[in-house]
Amino acid sequence: MESDMKPVVSPINRIQHNLVARVERRALDWLCAHLPRQISPDMLTAFGMFGAVLVFAGYIGSNADRDWLWLVVAGYIVHWFGDSLDGSVARFRKIERPRYGYFLDHSCDGFATTLLVVGIGLTPYVLLEVALVALAGYLLMSIHAFLSVKVMGELRLSYMNAGPTELRLVLIALTMSMYFVGHEAPVVGYLNPFDLFVGGVGLLLIVLFAVQTAQVARRLAAEEPPLN
Repeated sequence: MESDMKPVVSPINRIQHNLVARVERRALDWLCAHLPRQISPDMLTAFGMFGAVLVFAGYIGSNADRDWLWLVVAGYIVHWFGDSLDGSVARFRKIERPRYGYFLDHSCDGFATTLLVVGIGLTPYVLLEVALVALAGYLLMSIHAFLSVKVMGELRLSYMNAGPTELRLVLIALTMSMYFVGHEAPVVGYLNPFDLFVGGVGLLLIVLFAVQTAQVARRLAAEEPPLN
């Protein structure tokens, strides 16, 4: 006999201490209150993915003309709007679907970030191999976040006072540097300053993953000592 009871979903403690959190929260609350009711969280998720596609297209187009980088900047803004508002609107309207929303949001986040970072590696400014190091770092940190939800009930949205919004601001600054500075000559082997920056961010994320993993493992080991 099948049960009609829905699975019990434990609440997730969202941890966010990024630099622009307060200002962003006020802006999101205002937008949630003034957004037309016809615009659903799913529509905002799709809008955010559209922004990621614009970013990818702009980076590809920069191989022909650097003016395509302006499309990248617009895409980041569109992506922020959709990605930041979908869950906020659901919580504001009290129409959350915890399992569905968590699954869809983070699936789209992974795909969108892949588009953004691979797009950077397909520009004439950054080597693809270097961009893939940054992508690996992001995906490792994502794995850490998802595991933390399972074992500790915590979803950490920021590290070292930086979260998704700060990352977008950094990527916009990187894109504008590409536009105004142009092609840079290699300074270390085949790597130019853009390569060193993107690769450095990737390595920092990988190191952060290792540190966070060690810290959480020690915490869990203390909470679950070995059986005698």
